[in-house]
Amino acid sequence: MSHQAHQTDPAHGADQGQEPETPHLDFAGTTPYEDYVRADVLTHLQHLLSDDPGEMVFLVTSQVMELWFTVIVHEWETAADALRHDDVPTAIAALKRSVRELEALNASWTPLAQLTPAQFNAYRSSLGEGSGFQSAMYRRLEFLLGDKSASMLVPHRGAPRAHAELEKALHEPCLYDEAVRLLARRGFDIPDAVLQRDVTQRYEASPEVEAAWTAVYSGDPDADVARLGEALTNVAELVWRWRNDHLVATRRAMGAKAGTGGSAGVAWLEKRAQKNVFPELWTARSYV
Repeated sequence: MSHQAHQTDPAHGADQGQEPETPHLDFAGTTPYEDYVRADVLTHLQHLLSDDPGEMVFLVTSQVMELWFTVIVHEWETAADALRHDDVPTAIAALKRSVRELEALNASWTPLAQLTPAQFNAYRSSLGEGSGFQSAMYRRLEFLLGDKSASMLVPHRGAPRAHAELEKALHEPCLYDEAVRLLARRGFDIPDAVLQRDVTQRYEASPEVEAAWTAVYSGDPDADVARLGEALTNVAELVWRWRNDHLVATRRAMGAKAGTGGSAGVAWLEKRAQKNVFPELWTARSYV
């Protein structure tokens, strides 16, 4: 090998085939990472409304929650579409991803869970009537769980895109509707009243759906419908944990005072925490 062929390029490392000494640093425009992640946008979305240093963690945590809502909605819409097309493996894979994402979402309460009333009150007045209850993406998440109400579109009339997305979600079967319809196509006895229900209304438990899940859980535990039931149950459990963590954090920060959005605060959250998601998946277990 000639000496010339063995020369090194300081910008690209030692000998050819070795790791470069430094990464590529010179780009004509913004970095490919910035182009993909939009980090500059994300890290400059924090516009504080008070002088209290604790407001930053409250605002960033709320924004992080919105991002987790977005990806979880994506997963559940993927799962619902897969069930609609009898693709149970794809649905289960999406639900399993959403479980990990729900765990991360629930962990978002950690920075806020230790707030004292005095700490929260230091910037609470700056929120005005703002409340997480008004989150359009969280409302889409709840619609996918079957907790629907047309009145929940009202706060979003001034945001055309969010309103249109919510209206679409209101009129589509929820994730659980698609699971129940799959059971019917698999031969389980699901009445027409359930299959043809008004999907713009809140899902209500049915004894026939309970019987179907009882049959599923009394059968082959490795059947795809049984594995689907467990994937949905894992989701339901973490949604329940989310609601309870929200309740505890709120109770600690503000006691029984009215919520920032005009709700009953802790009393409203307590009522929410008592509701089971995918109810027959829980009650059917008593009969297996």
